[in-house]
Amino acid sequence: MKPLRFSFQQLLLVAFLLIGALLGLAAVRTLFSLETLMGQSRESAAQAIALSTAAQSLSERSLTMERAARQSLVLRDSQLRRRFDEAAGNARDILRRLEDNELPPEYATNWRDRLDAITLLLDGPPETALEREREVAQAFREIDGHSASIAQKVQSIISTRNEALQARFETSRQELTEQVVGSIGIAAVLALAFGVWLARPFKRLEKAIQSLGENRLDVPIDIHGPSDVRRVSQQLDWLRLRLTELDADKARFLRHVSHELKTPLASLHEGVAVLGDGVAGPLNTSQAEVVTILQHNTQVLQHQIEALLRFNAAAFEARQLRRERTDLFALLEDQVDTQRLQWQAHALTVRVEGDRVAMPLDREKIASAIGNLLSNAIRFSPHGGHIRIVLRDMAGLACIDIADQGPGVAEPDRERIFEPFFRGERQPSGAVRGTGIGLSIVHEYILAHGGRIALLPQRQGAHFRIELPHAQ
Repeated sequence: MKPLRFSFQQLLLVAFLLIGALLGLAAVRTLFSLETLMGQSRESAAQAIALSTAAQSLSERSLTMERAARQSLVLRDSQLRRRFDEAAGNARDILRRLEDNELPPEYATNWRDRLDAITLLLDGPPETALEREREVAQAFREIDGHSASIAQKVQSIISTRNEALQARFETSRQELTEQVVGSIGIAAVLALAFGVWLARPFKRLEKAIQSLGENRLDVPIDIHGPSDVRRVSQQLDWLRLRLTELDADKARFLRHVSHELKTPLASLHEGVAVLGDGVAGPLNTSQAEVVTILQHNTQVLQHQIEALLRFNAAAFEARQLRRERTDLFALLEDQVDTQRLQWQAHALTVRVEGDRVAMPLDREKIASAIGNLLSNAIRFSPHGGHIRIVLRDMAGLACIDIADQGPGVAEPDRERIFEPFFRGERQPSGAVRGTGIGLSIVHEYILAHGGRIALLPQRQGAHFRIELPHAQ
């Protein structure tokens, strides 16, 4: 896969520009469409005004021609005749304009026919002037009727054009609505696609960081994506290599410390044993007491060294989780059954209750943590006491409560209870004193799963609560 040369910021800018260009194109197209519709509306209004004016002018010309025609017949005045001819020419021009604007030809033809008839009646002998004047008046009445029909038809033409313009408006509105909605939809899809595509490298970064946190250092980190994401990927892989080196150095140091401490300690322990056996000669009472103290302290020191090694090994292994889907309720029952002999020896009652919860976790480590808490509860519980283990499935996490009826934890010890090698002041009588690393290991295992463990306040006994998130 060819690496991207652009950074995340540049790709984000490109995504915004593409989406902005799409929405801007839709806005510009809408603006042009509205401008076109406004131009058509203005043109239609101008044509309507022109048609109405022409129809009104035709009626006015008819009145002018009637006065001029009748007066010219009676007075036989050539100037009045020229006025009639001019008005008739104007009327014919108006009719042509109306015909050019969709007036049916028959309307104009009827009007012209009557006008031609009137023109013929104006020519004739003086003796028939009065009779011809009456015929002219009658002809003008017919012209008025035709003018009214033309005016009515013009209004019909204007209404038809308005309806057509309204239909175009509605069609354009629907088209613009579809374009705007489509553009917004495409922009949303592009935004979602860019968001998913750009977020994918960050999810891989998150998984890589989680792998580092869980100490899975054997998997190289190589994340494809924008240039800045690749740089972070390279830095994380460098960090992975450094952590691998540090873990190796730590393991070598622990092996070296183990060897360097155990060898002289073993020699010291054997020497004290030889003294105690009287090989170098009989010991008096004071010497035998000193030898006993030395034997006890060498054993304590050996136990402390082994506990230190166990704790460091447990802390190292805690980060290496091998998650598998596990029935948590069945795991609790298995731990109770595993320690059955111990709690039966103390005549204890151990009860497991709650919800059935299955979740991905490291079965071995959680079993070790639960087993340690249960072992402590058995160890500190009075003879015939009760131990209660409750599992609950809460919002986003599983909650485990382990409560006993022992002496509990002293108030000054509560804040330090999970520190390595810390042992509280309240210890069971007659029991072997512990190393103080059990609860520390439990704490490490729970933290490695992203959970938490807490000691809750309780009037009698100790009450520990473990919360484990439902890890995906």
